[in-house]
Amino acid sequence: MDKKIILGVVALIIVSISIILMVPDKSVSTPDTLPWNITHPTPDTTRVFGITLGKTTLDEVAHLYKDQAELEISLFKPTDAKMGVEAFFEEVNFNGLKAKIVMTIAVPAEELQGMFERGLRMNSTPSGKRITLTADDLARVRAVPISSLTYLPVARVEESVITKRFGEPAQRVREKKTNLIHWLYPQHGLDVVLDAKPLFQYLSPRDFELVRAPLLANGEVLK
Repeated sequence: MDKKIILGVVALIIVSISIILMVPDKSVSTPDTLPWNITHPTPDTTRVFGITLGKTTLDEVAHLYKDQAELEISLFKPTDAKMGVEAFFEEVNFNGLKAKIVMTIAVPAEELQGMFERGLRMNSTPSGKRITLTADDLARVRAVPISSLTYLPVARVEESVITKRFGEPAQRVREKKTNLIHWLYPQHGLDVVLDAKPLFQYLSPRDFELVRAPLLANGEVLK
């Protein structure tokens, strides 16, 4: 091979490596960002991913995860449930684990209808309608605490990992409609679904019946 060509190839490789090294690493690697690192600052609160449910505001979360994907906020009106405000990061990278995070914001019910009526745009989804909020309503929402959080990892999670981290669940409940099996840990305020698309839903222990009651009403408790 011609010496000039070889030198050119080497130079190209060096430039490529330099560019890769210059790309900012948006991954976060701390014990606080592991999905099984759940603490309870008080018996009625849950802290996970650096967020204390019922206390940490959406604005604080946006600052905490400022190096991750853009935060998206909207009012969601499902076809079969009450409407509420949701915020999500399409992708976060914690400890090398890529995932989506969806948060429910504790906006008082009496404020939601006004936000709905002032909405700028409405988009239909398979499960309901998503409404774009006004700038004033977005500012209001960002000052409100997170009430629950759902973590959706890209990678499959094995049952052995869950039992190692949390032990045996208090109950396993199969949804009749979808056949999804929920592993319930009320002491942690945690609902885990181990499917092709795994799901970790975190609530404060005092709010856990908001998840368990509908599951028991529409599901089957497994032995």
